Amino acid sequence: MEKLLRRIAAGALCLLAGPLCAGTVPLADLARHVQYDNVKISGDGHYLAATTVVKGKPMLALVDLVKQGGVMVKPREGNQVIDLWWANDHRVIYTEGTEVSGFDRPFSTGEIFAVNADGSDPELLFGYRAGDAHGATHIQHREPERASAEVIDTIRGDENHILIGVTPWDSGADGAFTQIVLLDVRDGTKRQAGTAPVRNASLVADSHAVVRFAMGVDSQDNQQVYYREGDSKPWKLLFQGTASKSVPYPLMFNRDDGLVYMTCSVPGKVGGLCTWNVATQAMQEPLWTGDVASMQGLVLSLDKRDVVGVYSMPGTPTAEAIVAGSDTMKAIMSLSHALPGESVRIVSSTDDGGKAVALASSDMNPGTFYLWDAKAGKASELLQRAPWIKPTQMASMQPVEFKSRDGLTLHGYLSTPPGKEEAKHQPLVVFVHGGPYGVRDEWEFDSYVQAMATHGYAVLQVNYRGSGGYGHDFLLSGYREWGGKMQDDVTDATHWAIEQGIADAGRICIFGGSYGGYAALEGAVKEPDLYRCAVGYVGVYDLSLMYTDGDISDRIAGKSYLRRVLGTDAAELAARSPINQLDHLKANVMLIVGGEDKRVPPVQGQNLHAALQKRGVAHEWLFKPNEAHGFYDEANTTELLERLTQFLDRNLRSTAGVGSP
Repeated sequence: MEKLLRRIAAGALCLLAGPLCAGTVPLADLARHVQYDNVKISGDGHYLAATTVVKGKPMLALVDLVKQGGVMVKPREGNQVIDLWWANDHRVIYTEGTEVSGFDRPFSTGEIFAVNADGSDPELLFGYRAGDAHGATHIQHREPERASAEVIDTIRGDENHILIGVTPWDSGADGAFTQIVLLDVRDGTKRQAGTAPVRNASLVADSHAVVRFAMGVDSQDNQQVYYREGDSKPWKLLFQGTASKSVPYPLMFNRDDGLVYMTCSVPGKVGGLCTWNVATQAMQEPLWTGDVASMQGLVLSLDKRDVVGVYSMPGTPTAEAIVAGSDTMKAIMSLSHALPGESVRIVSSTDDGGKAVALASSDMNPGTFYLWDAKAGKASELLQRAPWIKPTQMASMQPVEFKSRDGLTLHGYLSTPPGKEEAKHQPLVVFVHGGPYGVRDEWEFDSYVQAMATHGYAVLQVNYRGSGGYGHDFLLSGYREWGGKMQDDVTDATHWAIEQGIADAGRICIFGGSYGGYAALEGAVKEPDLYRCAVGYVGVYDLSLMYTDGDISDRIAGKSYLRRVLGTDAAELAARSPINQLDHLKANVMLIVGGEDKRVPPVQGQNLHAALQKRGVAHEWLFKPNEAHGFYDEANTTELLERLTQFLDRNLRSTAGVGSP
C-alpha cells in the first residue's frame, strides 16, 4: 500500500501504463475501470478511505495520513465497494455491489458494512446476510433482513449512529414505504424513527438527524414532497407535481435548521436555488439562477454546514459563489488557477473545514484527487483515478451551440482527433446519449468519445430537447417526440457540422446507446442519405415492446411514465419504430446487445437482427449473453471498442457514397 502511494506521488506512472508510454492509446486502457473512484477524508483529517482496484481486485483502501501507512479491506468475494462514509473519526461505513443480471455495473446488495480505520472490527451491520459468519462472533444474534438500506446521513456529535432508509423486498413491483431507521455502527442495533409517506422515498434530515422531508412519485408518476415538523409529527403533502408542473426539491437544511435550500422555478430562467423558511413555510427570493443550464450540485462550506455556491455546466463546468469569500470557493479558485483547464470540485472535507479532498478533472483527464490544507492555502496530490491515461494524448472537447429548425437553442460538444482541432471535412460520428429524459452529455472524460476521437474521428454530441440540465420546459418539450422533434434535433446537429465545414458529408456515422441506439437506427431510416453507417447499442427498435417488455412496464408508475413520454397511439408508435421502416435503410448497420438487459430486453436487438437477416441485409452483430444495459466487463468493453472502431474504419475511411460497403 505504501509503495503504491509513493509511486503515484512520485509520478512514476509508466510502471502501470504499459504501452501507453510508447505514445499509443490502447483501447484496452480506455475500457479499464478507474483505479480510484471515491475518496473521502475522516472528520479529524487523520485518515483517508478510498475505493480502489488492486491487481484487478476491488478493494477499500484505508490510509493513515499521519503515520503514512495503510491497509486494504477486501469486500466479499465478487463484490466491490459502491459508496462509503465516515461515521466518526475512526470508523467507515460502506455499501457493496455485486454483478446482477440486467444491470451494467455492480448492483447494490442493500447491505451496510463497517470497519475501523486500521482495518479492525469489520462487521456486516445490516442486510440479508447479516448474522452469518462475517465479522465478529459477539453479534451473531443479528437476524438477516430481506430489505435494502441506503445511508441518509451521518450524525454530527453522535459517533455511534447513522440514519438509514430501509425498503423491504417483499413489497410488490411498486416498492414499499421507506422506513427511517437509526443504526448503531458498532453492532448493527436498529431503532425505527418513522416511516416515509411515499414509496421508495428520498429523505432529507435536519442538522439534528431528524428526517423532515420525504420525496417520491405517486402512482401517476407525479412528483410529491412531504414535510413534517419533527419526529412523531404527522407528514403533510407540501408540494404536488403534475404532468406539466415540477415541484421544488429540498436539498439540505442550513446550520441552524431555520432555512432549507431547495431547487426552484424562476420566470425567464432555466433553474434556480431558493431558501424555504421553516418558520413561515414560505419560499424566499432565489440565491442563484441559471440563464443557460440548471444547477448540478451545491458547493458547501468546508465544514459542510452551509451552502456557499452552486455547480452548473452551461458549457464547461462552473462553480459560482453565493457567499462572498467562502473557504470552499477560495480552495476551488486556488486549485483552478494552479491547474488551468481542469474542473475542480470539493468531494470531502473535515468537520472543522481545515482540510478537504478535491477532484480536478477535464475532458482529457479522468481526474486527480488533491488534499487541500486551508490554513496553508496549498494542495498536494493524492491519487490519480486512472494513472495509465496520459491526458496529453487525449482528444479535447469543445462546447458548441446552434439553432434547431424551429429556432430552439441547442447545446452540445465537439471532440476532434488530437492535432486536428482545426481540420475541416473530417469523418464524423454523431454520438447520441441515452435516457433520454433528464440525462445530458457533459464536458468530461468519456472513454467512448476518446476511443473514437483518438482513432481518427470527430465526435459530435448534442443535448437534444428532452435532455436534462436546461430547465423543466426544455425537458417537457421532448415528451412524445421519439422519432419527431428529438430526432430532428440530432439531424439538425449533423447538418450544422456539415455547414460549418467540420464534417465530410459523405463520411458520417450515427451511434448511441439505449435511447441513443434508437436514435441511431431511427436517424438511419428517417434520413437515409445523411448517414453512411449506424450503430445501435442496447437500443430500442420497436416502441410498442416498451409497454410489454422491460423493467419500466413492471410498475404502475412506470406504465404511467411511458404513457406520458411515448403516448399510446399504436399506429404512431409503429410508424416511429425503426424495425418498421427498413425499406428506407441505406446505411450499414452494427447492433450491440446484452443478453441480460432488463431495461431494454435483448428481444429488441434480436428482432431487428432477424429482420435484417430476412431481408438479406449484411450487418455487424455483437451479442454478449452475460452483459446487460451497457457492457461492464473490461474484456467485453475492449472487444466492443475494437469492433466499433473497425466498423468505423471500414465505413468512414473511404470517400464512397452512403450505403457502399
